[in-house]
Amino acid sequence: MVQPVIGIIGGSGIYDIEGLENKAWRHVSTPWGEPSDQLLEGTLGGTRCVFLPRHGRGHPLSPSRLNYRANIDAMKRAGVTEIISLSAVGSLREDLPPGSFVIVDQFIDRSFAREKSFFGDGCVAHVSVAHPVCPRLGDALQAAAGRIGLKVTRGGTYLVMEGPQFSTKAESELYRAWGCSVIGMTNMPEAKLAREAELCYATVAMVTDFDCWHPDHDHVTVEQVVKVLTGNADRARALVREVIPALSAPRGPCPAGCDRALDHAIITAPEKRNPALMAKLDVVAARVLG
Repeated sequence: MVQPVIGIIGGSGIYDIEGLENKAWRHVSTPWGEPSDQLLEGTLGGTRCVFLPRHGRGHPLSPSRLNYRANIDAMKRAGVTEIISLSAVGSLREDLPPGSFVIVDQFIDRSFAREKSFFGDGCVAHVSVAHPVCPRLGDALQAAAGRIGLKVTRGGTYLVMEGPQFSTKAESELYRAWGCSVIGMTNMPEAKLAREAELCYATVAMVTDFDCWHPDHDHVTVEQVVKVLTGNADRARALVREVIPALSAPRGPCPAGCDRALDHAIITAPEKRNPALMAKLDVVAARVLG
């Protein structure tokens, strides 16, 4: 049985988690470099939790400069078994106005300037991300939202753009034609790396405004966006506080297989594996590499 340790990655506007007991910020080094910030560790209702502000406290890091590998490695190194990702996004749908919450189930990755895998020359691995989020976590988040009266949309595709600039109108219209629901800059390669690290992962996308396809987009002020961002952050913290007790009980293997993603992924023969890379995989792939 697995005793869950809940990891929370906070997006724009979420730089801490209120209500944690026995909390302390702790520096965690990784072989992939430094994560975005120290990890805030504590307990909530007796459940161990680990929080990481994705952009660092005070938001000094841009989406393209985040060390996604270090962030996921640090979470696993701290004992995390499941990750709830909170992400500020723009809306690509009329029925998802500012303030909407979406429990995402798919991604389209349009980022291009980021390291996207823990594996590479000397240890090649191919994991499936056909279903990139854990439905068990999605179910728990949906139920928790219902208990606190938070309206959420279950299911939707998150288009991940490189940034830091926002879309052109033509790009925004293209992504709408693809059937995407929301657009943001940070959840890829985060979700892919979580899968490689055999961590259950789910995203709660929090809409701050309509993307530029919308006729009202140009009339949105910074003050309006900040107001929505602040409200979203408060509701996201409430959702996290509600969902963690529901995930606290010891569990067996993930029904979706998230925690066994590497079972048949590594294809490099043992005698051809790069010792330096193998050493860096000491935590991420420990279960299959010994």
